[in-house]
Amino acid sequence: MANDIDLSRAEEVTAFLARTPLAQELGMRCEVMGDEMTAIVPFQEKLLGNVAIRAIHGGAIGAFLELTSQAQVFLVTEHLTHPPRPINLTIDYLRQAHAKDLYARASITKMGRRMCSVHAEAWQDERAKPVTTLMAHFMVGGD
Repeated sequence: MANDIDLSRAEEVTAFLARTPLAQELGMRCEVMGDEMTAIVPFQEKLLGNVAIRAIHGGAIGAFLELTSQAQVFLVTEHLTHPPRPINLTIDYLRQAHAKDLYARASITKMGRRMCSVHAEAWQDERAKPVTTLMAHFMVGGD
């Protein structure tokens, strides 16, 4: 039964991304295994912020991490009927994101009745060397 719930929730996350214009523009997709999700943005030339050094734009990376965090909260929270609303975000740009695919994972550090805290990391070649991290709080209750 838990696998049925996971599968339907994973399908809901995929549907959320499919109807989110920014996720569509980024070409974002997710691979879900149980309650773990890896988000992927395939490299596209339009994502470059600095063409001279072929670096991906920080805004694209930040948006990718925000969407990844929202999708993770939505995936593991059964009572949500819509994606969580951001309260605040802190993004740390650690190193240059080269002209390659981006991967991200988010983990929930605290889940309350009305809000939750999420930490996310984006990487390219090695997960141990993130290019960007995000710490965010989302409203999950009190509609």
